[in-house]
Amino acid sequence: MTSTLQVSAILAVRSLVRGNRFTTGLTILIMGLVFVMMLFQPSILGGFIKAANDQVIDYSYANIAIEPKEHQPYIENVQNLREKINQIPGVVATSPRYTAAGTFTFRETSLGKTLISVTPADEQYVLKVSSKIIAGEFLSDGDRDEIVIGALLAGHKDTKLDKVKSLGGVEVGDSIDVTFSNGVVKRYHVKGIFQTNSDAVDQTAFITTREMESVTGLSDKASLVLVRLSTNGNEEEFRTTMLQYGIQEPIKTWAEEGAGFVADINTSFGLVISIMTAFSLVIGAIVIFIVIFINTINKRKQIAIMKAIGIKKEIIINSYLIQVACLCLAGIIVGILLFEGITWYLTMKPLRFPIGDVPPLIDPGRILVSIISLVIVSLIGGYIPAWKTAKEEILDAMRG
Repeated sequence: MTSTLQVSAILAVRSLVRGNRFTTGLTILIMGLVFVMMLFQPSILGGFIKAANDQVIDYSYANIAIEPKEHQPYIENVQNLREKINQIPGVVATSPRYTAAGTFTFRETSLGKTLISVTPADEQYVLKVSSKIIAGEFLSDGDRDEIVIGALLAGHKDTKLDKVKSLGGVEVGDSIDVTFSNGVVKRYHVKGIFQTNSDAVDQTAFITTREMESVTGLSDKASLVLVRLSTNGNEEEFRTTMLQYGIQEPIKTWAEEGAGFVADINTSFGLVISIMTAFSLVIGAIVIFIVIFINTINKRKQIAIMKAIGIKKEIIINSYLIQVACLCLAGIIVGILLFEGITWYLTMKPLRFPIGDVPPLIDPGRILVSIISLVIVSLIGGYIPAWKTAKEEILDAMRG
């Protein structure tokens, strides 16, 4: 077995050394580009998925959202609940919020949108909306008659520029009227405008918890209690821990709260990644097939002579497989270098999407799988023409 492989290796090396260098170099480059194709789109789509998921965590639901018990409109005894949660290791902060429907009126335009009340001192440690102010400033705990609104809700004076129906160009310093569900109408001074690039969030508005309680008469209640954890990814384990600490209210992770949006992105992009990876592998296999096929066609007489002097067809086939492996591995090395260069550039200058900047996300597991997959399909693509030529009768091959 060892001697057989040695002979195959010698034949493979001789063929590569004496072969057309331009063809060899071009084959390696093509394999490198195929490898880049297998990694580039998944890394960009993976970065997009991560950015979309982070957006849900950072601007909508944090890591964990505590909801009211069944048939209850609000969570009761919020302060006691927060004290329990804050004792759990791994909790960074909690933030209660009221969520209510309101009608916003600015000049002659009225829109029904979501109004959220927060305690700014707590909110800044749980969500990052306060860091996305593009005009004015965020709320302070003692603010009354002040409101901050999303950029999509504020809109432009030229409504043709708006993605959705807006208030028509609200600016910091303007006043807007808000009609609450209990019939109370209040005028608020616009303190700030924020833009998170999340369409759902940027159509909402925020007031302080103290202001909401003064209008609704509620106290120590909340529609949601959001929980920020020190690390992302262990929400399921943390839910079990919260139950052990006696939390009786329904506990949902950010993925469950944003189930439709998150699931659609993961499913759609996962399908795109699978299709593009499959196409890349097919291209790689075809390239190797063509290269080996042409090589064997040009060397039919040489192969016939080798068989005539006693070299087994298995040795001939193995020599071509070794050539394929060498070309494929060289292509993978070139591909890794190209991919590293592209990744470095796009990390410095990320692609800009509607949800924000999206740098590529490198998955070491995918790189390993791509290497193995490309080697396997290349060996298959090289084996077929090598086997077909090696099994040909000597006399037929000599005749050409």
